[in-house]
Amino acid sequence: MKENLDKKKVLLGLSGGVDSTTAALLLKEKGYRVTGYYFDVLGNNKRGEEEARAVAEQLGIPLIAEDVSKEFSDVVIENFCHEYLKGRTPNPCVICNPNIKFKKLIETANRIGAYYIATGHYCRIEKDADSGKYYVRRGAHEKKDQSYMLYRLGQDVLSRLIFPLGEFDDKARIREIAAENKMDNADKKDSQEICFVDPSESYVDFIKKTGIQYAQGEVSGHFVDKDGNVLGEHKGILNYTVGQRKGLGIALGKPAFVVRLDCEKNQVVIGDNKDLFTNRVVCKDYFFCDDDKAGAGEHIQKERQLRGLRHPYDGAKVTAKIRYAAQPAAAVLKIEKDRITAIFDEPQRAPAPGQ
Repeated sequence: MKENLDKKKVLLGLSGGVDSTTAALLLKEKGYRVTGYYFDVLGNNKRGEEEARAVAEQLGIPLIAEDVSKEFSDVVIENFCHEYLKGRTPNPCVICNPNIKFKKLIETANRIGAYYIATGHYCRIEKDADSGKYYVRRGAHEKKDQSYMLYRLGQDVLSRLIFPLGEFDDKARIREIAAENKMDNADKKDSQEICFVDPSESYVDFIKKTGIQYAQGEVSGHFVDKDGNVLGEHKGILNYTVGQRKGLGIALGKPAFVVRLDCEKNQVVIGDNKDLFTNRVVCKDYFFCDDDKAGAGEHIQKERQLRGLRHPYDGAKVTAKIRYAAQPAAAVLKIEKDRITAIFDEPQRAPAPGQ
């Protein structure tokens, strides 16, 4: 299939924002024939589609628009809601990217005969000369780097993916390029919120609006200290996240933080700031992009176990971060069966389950 695709043709995720617009300009400058792709995750985002069409018209490129709201709801929104209801803090982009966004980009690129796909993410792709494998690499712009949310992409995607903005370390320059090309959206404000949650409402309001059954998520229960002593009554686990201080609705005469959410007992465990720090973070459902396609990692790990082989990253010294905005920190990986333990040199604050 790949051999029949045109390597001068690129399908670009085009949102209507300045990043994807500048990505298109840079691709065109390099001689690629660019087609824009807009996918509507809500099914009724006419304004978003109109903005993308206006940008495509200014760029002089064709645009494909697709309603992906059914798949998005089934995969991303359901996961988002159920994770919060289980006391975890999800990252919806990590779920969307391999299962919706880049899956759709690859499928559509195949359909129109484009070899490459591209987006306006601040990230880089690197090919290892020895193994021939492709890896996600952090973008040059430290504050804008988005590699964290792209780690679950397999070789089938990475080998065809271009990030035109990856080498830029200055967002102002991105806007300058758009302005130099007289793009109307050069000064458009960056989107900061979760794409499917209205900025005027909270994630709690959004989850309630979906009509998903909340189980214990919004049933009141007890605030307790780490020894199990009852401190007061909470409004439902759905309303709290690990590390939260504000809006707890409890006065203890000193700063209080959410240390843990116990869904089985319907308890919110409260403690001091020092109780939020740990050297060890355990991860399940892990993914290594050099284990190829999504789902292959678990199979390969079982094969290694049956043959008595150690995982190649077991014992690896890495830099890792526990959430998008965290600073990368030195750690050692310990890989056993279905989980990875990251043992950090310095304690990390408030690692939240789900992140």
